[in-house]
Amino acid sequence: MSKYLDVVTFGEPMAMFYANEEGPLDEVNSFSKALAGAESNVATGLSRLEHKVGYVTKLGEDSFGSFIIKALNTEGIDTSSISFTREFPTGMLIKSKVASGDPKVEYFRKRSAASRLGLADFDPAYFASAGHLHVTGISSAISRECHEFSVHAMEFMKRSGKTVSLDPNLRPSLWPDTKTMADTINDLATRCDWFVPGLGEGRILTGLSAPEEIASYYLNLGVSLVVIKLGPEGAYYKSSDSEGYVQGFKVEQVIDTVGAGDGFAVGVISALLEQLPLKEAVRRGNAIGALAVMSPGDRDGLPTREQLERFIRHGSV
Repeated sequence: MSKYLDVVTFGEPMAMFYANEEGPLDEVNSFSKALAGAESNVATGLSRLEHKVGYVTKLGEDSFGSFIIKALNTEGIDTSSISFTREFPTGMLIKSKVASGDPKVEYFRKRSAASRLGLADFDPAYFASAGHLHVTGISSAISRECHEFSVHAMEFMKRSGKTVSLDPNLRPSLWPDTKTMADTINDLATRCDWFVPGLGEGRILTGLSAPEEIASYYLNLGVSLVVIKLGPEGAYYKSSDSEGYVQGFKVEQVIDTVGAGDGFAVGVISALLEQLPLKEAVRRGNAIGALAVMSPGDRDGLPTREQLERFIRHGSV
């Protein structure tokens, strides 16, 4: 395959309807539509930073599927490996508007087209054309087929000498119980190079408290770099020969926290692919995470390279 991708990812992109007014979702009358999904957020962020990104999924032959393809293409994301099915619909969600903090989100994704993504859909030539694979724990949560796809993709990329990043993106409501969730994510972690959990996620997954302990736990599993998100405080990172805390950026007002972790992953992954020092990679993650929480939509705060550099220098875009 002649095409070369910097990064490939897969998962479930969804059509999102977000409220235009505050209040309970059942009382809201006006919504706007946008693309949502952790993996599509990461793909968008990396593409805006001028990395060549490919996205793999299954969509329904419906208006939501059509909308998602157009939205991904608009961001310059390669969609040539996305397939369509008439049997299952494209997933969607609705999200409330809040003055600050965490909005309420309701998902409509059960038996979605993306949850049918399985081993038969894996194209080795497409994945081999990419230098890096990004995975989230959500894919393993939505179906057995998607979990098998995740494991196969990660093992394929590792065998091919490529790097793999994993963001646990814990969604307890999608799992039968906490133990199954933790066991599955920790098993996936043994197949990744870069692991980027939040502190709360790390505590759930390991039963440990301190960032240093959590990081060591995953290094012992064979992960080469662990970066732990600490919210406003920034992040902690640890590899076999380096560790440290990196301070977060000042945020004037938290508008919407959804997508902040994805933005953080964009910063870390992009910087590591550009071979920047670890501390600078984590600082970039902090910067994009800060931009994300100051923006209303999941992807609104994901910056271009020029906007990112301006924010890191001056604290504003």
